[in-house]
Amino acid sequence: MGRNIRKRRSPLAVKVVAASAAIALGGGGLLWAQMNASAHESNDAAQNYTKAAAATVATIACPDVGQKLTNVPANAKQGVATELANLDKQITEAYARLASTRQAQANDANFVQNAIVGPLKEKRSATIDRIRIDITRVGGTFDSSLAQLAACTTQSVNQTTAGQGGGQNNGGQNNGGQNNNGNNGQASAAPSASASAPANIGGQAGNGPVAADFVDITKVAANVQGKPQNGAQASTGSFTTRCGVNANKNHNTDNVIVAPGVTNGAHHEHDYVGNQKVNAFSTNNSLLAAPSSCQNQSDLSAYYWPVVREQDGSQEFDANALGGGKEGNVGKIITPVQAQIKYVGSPASKVVAMPQFLRIITGDAKTTTNGLANANAHWSCTGFENKVQLTQQYPICPKGSQVVRTFAFQSCWDGVNIDSANHRTHVAFADPASGVCPNGFKAIPQLTMRLVYNLAQPSIVNGQVKNAYAVDGFPEQLHKAATDHDDFISVTKNNLAAKIANCVNTGRKCQ
Repeated sequence: MGRNIRKRRSPLAVKVVAASAAIALGGGGLLWAQMNASAHESNDAAQNYTKAAAATVATIACPDVGQKLTNVPANAKQGVATELANLDKQITEAYARLASTRQAQANDANFVQNAIVGPLKEKRSATIDRIRIDITRVGGTFDSSLAQLAACTTQSVNQTTAGQGGGQNNGGQNNGGQNNNGNNGQASAAPSASASAPANIGGQAGNGPVAADFVDITKVAANVQGKPQNGAQASTGSFTTRCGVNANKNHNTDNVIVAPGVTNGAHHEHDYVGNQKVNAFSTNNSLLAAPSSCQNQSDLSAYYWPVVREQDGSQEFDANALGGGKEGNVGKIITPVQAQIKYVGSPASKVVAMPQFLRIITGDAKTTTNGLANANAHWSCTGFENKVQLTQQYPICPKGSQVVRTFAFQSCWDGVNIDSANHRTHVAFADPASGVCPNGFKAIPQLTMRLVYNLAQPSIVNGQVKNAYAVDGFPEQLHKAATDHDDFISVTKNNLAAKIANCVNTGRKCQ
């Protein structure tokens, strides 16, 4: 589209040092590498393994085909979405094989390429070709260069530690003082992976997080800059909708936006508030007919995000299920103690009402292998939110402080589409310095969320993290903080969308 509209993030977003990774996901269940070398144990049991395999492959990195699809005909969308979900499933299966064959890898330097990466490329080639057929048979145009995205690579532990820092400025996206290498505010106290550290020690399930994924927030320099000044046409009001914290434990591992009709399309658990009947098979009509957890019953919007878990050894309800324990998402699911959902205005202009069924995804669940171009995670602690926001690490909060996740969604809409083929190009972030939307886009009320958690305080002992917590994610993404993301479908009744816009435009605080 000629603009970096997909890559801009809110002014809060600041990246801190990239985290290191560790994995092991066994076939049919979970295996800790080198027989239980977990993040809650000493390094001693894994020392011999580490010396023999210091450069062990940490994860599989595959090009994200879905992000390259910008024009899919309506009649092909369901077929394409199904095939994209198949690509995710193939990566998950390959990652499981990678993690369960460590001895074979140690014995044969070509094992990963011959037995895992090579066969994965063949499967992906066939799937991408089916996407081509789905698009072209209804008259669409397929970019033949996408066939080159079939090949995957592998990342070592050190690559997942340091391979994401460079070149994330993205044409002026220097949000809140972020410098070009993405490490402004890096805390020197944060441990990092090295060739002498065990390659597979991260987390209760063996696929993260690791010590370098955490940082003492009191040791991070302030990195939050001010917001743009309000102009003469600024829309300064707000609308707060109260929808609860998912105390009723409404969870599933679907994602109807990116994988409609595909069970377990997300490969991780979500919390749902607002609309209470959201799953892979939801339709616009079923969303309109569903109950809502919101106090304002005209708000039927779907608000959902990956759950946070304490990796305390607990066996949750999904310990033996896909999307849960079978895919490396383990530990006790923690319900937020607060969930504030608020729509705010633009510093540069009035806003137009959100269209019915508008879909927005903010952040990227695959930053460990995609890179940080679309990352939009914000982690902080109560008492620090106006000073420090983290993207690439989880905060260790001081005693009496709570962990805070904040989301600031795209606030510019193309005025036509309620979704796009890659679920990004129909919306955009405003310029972080001026608040102005890109050419051709209109300002809409900006959806913001603030989730607060009571979590056990992590600590780093002998290079390992105790009391670790992490967001759910795709297993090969290693539970990195930067993979945090949020999903939204706007569904309203009784002219609520217009009322929200009116409150924002007239400077009122409504709820």
